[in-house]
Amino acid sequence: MKPAAESAVRKNQLIPLHITGMTAEGNGVGHFCGLAVFVPLTAVGDELTVRVVKVQRNLAYGIIEEILTPSPDRVTPDCPVFQKCGGCVFRHMTYEAECRIKSQLVTDAFARIGHLTPKETLPIFGAETLTGCRNKAQYPCGESGGKPCFGFYAPRSHRLIPVNDCLLQPPVFGEILRRCEAALASPEFSRITPYDEQSGRGVLRHLYLRRGYHSGEIMVCFVTAADRQPVRGLLRKLGELLMQGIPEIRSVMLNVNEKQTNVILGRRTECLCGTERIADTLCGVPVSLSPQSFYQVNTAQAERLFAEAKRLANPQPHELLLDLYCGAGAIGLSMADAVGKVIGVEVVPQAIEDAKQNAARAGIGNAEFYTGDAGEIAARFAADGSHPDCIVLDPPRKGCDTVTLDACLQMAPARIVMISCNPATAARDAAYLCGNGYSPDVLRPADFFPRTGHVECVVLMSREK
Repeated sequence: MKPAAESAVRKNQLIPLHITGMTAEGNGVGHFCGLAVFVPLTAVGDELTVRVVKVQRNLAYGIIEEILTPSPDRVTPDCPVFQKCGGCVFRHMTYEAECRIKSQLVTDAFARIGHLTPKETLPIFGAETLTGCRNKAQYPCGESGGKPCFGFYAPRSHRLIPVNDCLLQPPVFGEILRRCEAALASPEFSRITPYDEQSGRGVLRHLYLRRGYHSGEIMVCFVTAADRQPVRGLLRKLGELLMQGIPEIRSVMLNVNEKQTNVILGRRTECLCGTERIADTLCGVPVSLSPQSFYQVNTAQAERLFAEAKRLANPQPHELLLDLYCGAGAIGLSMADAVGKVIGVEVVPQAIEDAKQNAARAGIGNAEFYTGDAGEIAARFAADGSHPDCIVLDPPRKGCDTVTLDACLQMAPARIVMISCNPATAARDAAYLCGNGYSPDVLRPADFFPRTGHVECVVLMSREK
């Protein structure tokens, strides 16, 4: 027997719906006959007629049939491929509304998942620039109308949506794409064919671009499915043409990825022309970037959030700071001038090598870096009796494991500052720490990626006396 709620709503049924909330995926939420109904491309306050497309036990999914009364938050999307490429989910509403939603997502996660009420929740760090804010892009190569093109995959698929001028990327990236497409369509470069995942034929898998936010230096990296000498020569020639036409391009690299995988970069990378790295600065610390270097994608917002993390950490000249999941060392190095010593830990060897070089370039002599799993090394530090005064955690989306958290508890720092790109795992990990002697003092959401569904946060926890 079907549940009563399920039998009350049927597939293809038209229902009235008032949107009262939003998800991180950009779906509006309303309620009808006891079911939560999720509808994309809606905004809080919309009065709609919705066509139900899927019914489950306690929820349903629908699409807009008619907007009866639009939300005051609605705006006309400013991107021609919005709804197609799937990169943005909030372009149909004002940025103010988006920030309200993202702030609520963070506070709801801490309340619902962590059962935590921080002593202070600060306003969200909204992005100061909504366009051209990303310093990195990876464009799959394919075909459209029989000609080579670049773009992004449609949501939950590998169907290529041709895109040149993505509003999230610097305009110069669009110029590079157009020049590459024109070259690949010419007889001279016809041997550089787009890679086809189904057949395994073709050469060029991705065009990977990086740009220094402060320096303006650009790296172009061709990712190919095979290393063939004639194609290598043609890519070098194409790279030289790009450097002649766009002076900001300082590096042209070749990366070979021969595996059948969704991972973009392979293990082998070499310089075709120009320099092997490009330069930039982050929080005043000089950085040197290769294709594999870990680097915050929105430099401006990263600098604002790291400055806030430093303020919350309140580092003192006599203190030891432990930076776990340190990447290329940006957070710890940005605080090195205020503490006695910084120790950074990261599992990726290349990132640790970058961190050491970044420290050397900045003339920072009070920082040490270790390669290894954050939990294992933190546990070793704890067993050795290390007692950092402050620990900074910047874990991946999956959050921290219990080995890491238990080691932090054993080292018993006065303050723990957690930066996270996933409010759900941040709330879970903060709850673990706060259930074992820490209190949630300050929570602050931050928007690194405007118009997308991503939101970051930073939380300060202090050891209870």
